[in-house]
Amino acid sequence: MRAPIELSASDFATPEQFHRAVVEPCRPVVLRGLVAHWPVLQAARTAEGLRSYLAGFDAGQEADAFFGAPRIHGRYYYGEGLEGFNFERRRMRVADIVNVILSDKEVGGEAASVYLGSLPLDDYFPGFPESNILPILGPAVRPRIWLGHASTISCHYDTLDNVACVIAGTRRFTLYPPETIGDLYVGPIDHTMAGQPVSLAASSPPDDERFPRFPAAREQALEAELQPGDALYMPKLWWHQVESTGLYNGLVNYWWDATAVGPDAPYTALLLAMIAIAERPEGERRAWRAFFDHYAFRPDGHPLRHLPAERHGVLGPLQPRNYGAIRAWVMRILRGG
Repeated sequence: MRAPIELSASDFATPEQFHRAVVEPCRPVVLRGLVAHWPVLQAARTAEGLRSYLAGFDAGQEADAFFGAPRIHGRYYYGEGLEGFNFERRRMRVADIVNVILSDKEVGGEAASVYLGSLPLDDYFPGFPESNILPILGPAVRPRIWLGHASTISCHYDTLDNVACVIAGTRRFTLYPPETIGDLYVGPIDHTMAGQPVSLAASSPPDDERFPRFPAAREQALEAELQPGDALYMPKLWWHQVESTGLYNGLVNYWWDATAVGPDAPYTALLLAMIAIAERPEGERRAWRAFFDHYAFRPDGHPLRHLPAERHGVLGPLQPRNYGAIRAWVMRILRGG
């Protein structure tokens, strides 16, 4: 597999430089040594050191964790026939979950692996973000923490941009471009392990006959292996499978919409299009695709480029006025007005 582009942390120092060099090209980038200066990395050299460091910030809250039996080998996935899941969710005090992950004792019961994910640090470990700062993102972008044993998280996508920073263990990311979605054999969108649908093909043996188109996606895959202190920028909608290979593993990530011009998410428009367009006749779908291309995706440029800018109306620049005007128009339609 090919590797993503790599940049050094010294290549940019401000959010503006980071946006120009990394975000605007809309491609995955490995950021070597981006958070090597963080105090948590020194603490995380040992399990006891990381446990003690996190305990100093612990807010005493509860959270859900995944507990997996030995037979799943840390591969959190569906049960047989997509019925249920092959792991158990347990709600516990975060401190107790951390102790289990960072303990050399038995995990407990029949479980052999534990995974704790997506905890907002401001809520669960207040003070941690201020002690481990990422200056390339503005203060409004807030971090989350992920901890666990060796594990494999099924190939999925996020609808936000992501900077994922390794603080303990190692992580291997296998990345697929958004355009490969049709070759990934995606599972249900409303029956998921953690909110996002997953690729069934990427979680199966490479020669699985049920997924004959998957080799085309694999040919386009990128693979990145990160050590503590390294980070990976993933643009929104890039599919990624994440393998954590250390005895204990930790990651801090930042999700945000780097190119938002307002509060509405593109995924909302996608869901609405599913109910408005997906089951219309093929010929009508082709017609709507042409209109979406013309007005939204704009492969030929602005749809009113043949008119003076002052005649573009609500198709002029979205901010400061046109975004609100179009949004109000949509809301009136949805309300039946």
